[in-house]
Amino acid sequence: QVQLVESGGGLVQPGGSLRLSCAASGFTLDYYAIGWFRQAPGKEREGVSCINMSDGNIFYRASEKGRFTISRDSATKNTVYLQMNSLKPEDTGVYYCVAVPNARSCLRAYDVDIWGKGTLVTVSS
Repeated sequence: QVQLVESGGGLVQPGGSLRLSCAASGFTLDYYAIGWFRQAPGKEREGVSCINMSDGNIFYRASEKGRFTISRDSATKNTVYLQMNSLKPEDTGVYYCVAVPNARSCLRAYDVDIWGKGTLVTVSS
């Protein structure tokens, strides 16, 4: 069964950190980039970051570069993490793990093949 399962969301104060995890199964990861989208209340989903599972190339949304870090588990090779630091209230939203066949377009929702169910991140004091 093809699936992406997110975990790690929650409530955090502004300036705090969270690490999201995405466990992928049921498909060949080397054919995809695995990444993260988020959807803020009342807004469209936007790509945040992705990592090409075959060569490790990483892509970030410009506004998140420097605060967010994407990585993959070198041991299991089927888990991707998103470390989020210096969180702001505008980072609040549902974060979705995604699988995209073309890493170079991995921040475009149109090109996503597989979506996880999402995990809620709330940044608030």
